[in-house]
Amino acid sequence: MDFTDYPSGAPGHVPGAPIRAGIPEHGRIPKYYAVKNQVAALLDELGEGGLLPTERELALRFTVARETVRQALRELLLEGRLRRAGRGTVVAGPKLEQPLALASYTEGVRRQGRRPGRTLVGLDRFPCPPALAPDVGVEPGAPVWHMERVLLADDERVGVESTYVAVARVPHLNTEFPPDSSFYGYLRDSLGIGFGDADERLETVLATPREALLIGTPPALPMLLIHRLSRDTEGRPLERVRSLYRGDRFSFTTHLGSKR
Repeated sequence: MDFTDYPSGAPGHVPGAPIRAGIPEHGRIPKYYAVKNQVAALLDELGEGGLLPTERELALRFTVARETVRQALRELLLEGRLRRAGRGTVVAGPKLEQPLALASYTEGVRRQGRRPGRTLVGLDRFPCPPALAPDVGVEPGAPVWHMERVLLADDERVGVESTYVAVARVPHLNTEFPPDSSFYGYLRDSLGIGFGDADERLETVLATPREALLIGTPPALPMLLIHRLSRDTEGRPLERVRSLYRGDRFSFTTHLGSKR
């Protein structure tokens, strides 16, 4: 691998700097990483939606091989700094920030001035298996719904969501609920069901080939996966949700306070 030497006064070696910009103490970094930093500076000049020069043009500009440029661009794509648009590559906008709270996806996206949406993949009814029964508050064999939807932000596919809920709690889900709308809003406004609390677990995964096809991403793109078990205001189990979000388009926020 080719390396580039940075002098001690180069960016990342500023005394007291909180982050060293990826440059180790010996000052040698892979050449692609130096190109990545140069391209990142170019993105700031181009602004959101700006068209990036071709790999060939960038290789000539930075006097490196096209494979070096390609590796730098791959990392910027994975980080969400770039996105594909037709046959070109453009500067991506900021990531969507989704709160780790009892709020719906719809509310989180709208707060950032984006238009939320969902596309129904499937809605199935089946006897509840024993492992799922405690999570949705029914006996094994009782009917449950499984609803799977692709998540959208301004018509861009950004995730896929699977929801399991007892048919007894939402008996007319297949006829009364508009699948492109907020499920939490439907429970609250149409059925009078409020959310009390929930347990969540967040992890990083790779999408399965099927999930990558639904979201429209390469299988190698890192994803953020949230498992949620929700309860109503009386503490009864309500739903189990598996939400998969594009790692290049989402970040998650929460508020932490100290106990007094």
